[in-house]
Amino acid sequence: MLEIRAEQFGLPLDWPAGRDDELFVTDSNRAAVRHLDRPSMWPVMTTILTGPRLSGRNLLARRLVARTGGRAFDRAEAHDEEEIFHAWNAAQASRRPLLLIADNPPPEWTPRLPDLASRLSATPHVAIAQPDDALFAALLGKLLAARGLFAPPELARYLCPRVERSYLAIHRIVDAIDRHLLSRGGRLTVPLARRALEEAGLIDAGRPAE
Repeated sequence: MLEIRAEQFGLPLDWPAGRDDELFVTDSNRAAVRHLDRPSMWPVMTTILTGPRLSGRNLLARRLVARTGGRAFDRAEAHDEEEIFHAWNAAQASRRPLLLIADNPPPEWTPRLPDLASRLSATPHVAIAQPDDALFAALLGKLLAARGLFAPPELARYLCPRVERSYLAIHRIVDAIDRHLLSRGGRLTVPLARRALEEAGLIDAGRPAE
């Protein structure tokens, strides 16, 4: 786990690719990470985790399960409600944590099973936000490095105010840059990235930095 503070936003992007299970912690996910690191402090042995897709929800779940022997349900709202209900009860009896990953917490998630609904209403909820500047830079650097692409540190600073701020957008940005370099060659620079993203319709190049 790598803790990244806002003042480290200018970190260089030419680091090693790292492992798939490497977790970057910034203000976007710090509260969720700290909560999941302390299941003994939970009021009940179940937590609901929400956040955008590709935000690291499953990575946090794997860390929790590996460390505690607990259980996790991805897209919990789509699972059989009886199964979730019995898993909730089993977690309390065994004192092993249960993590329910969902797109929306209650009351947006409204189970039809009354007993499950009542238990979820008493279940703590933590959320991962869209990436802040520090997390945007860290994920951009990791995904580029995984493809053997090394960028100047000013790339993230240039992109942040000009592109959609989401986890999905970061993946699309890396895909577009990689495709451009594969088809045309060259070295990854800010002007090259701008051209690649303009062609892909992923950047507002005329927007000034904030």
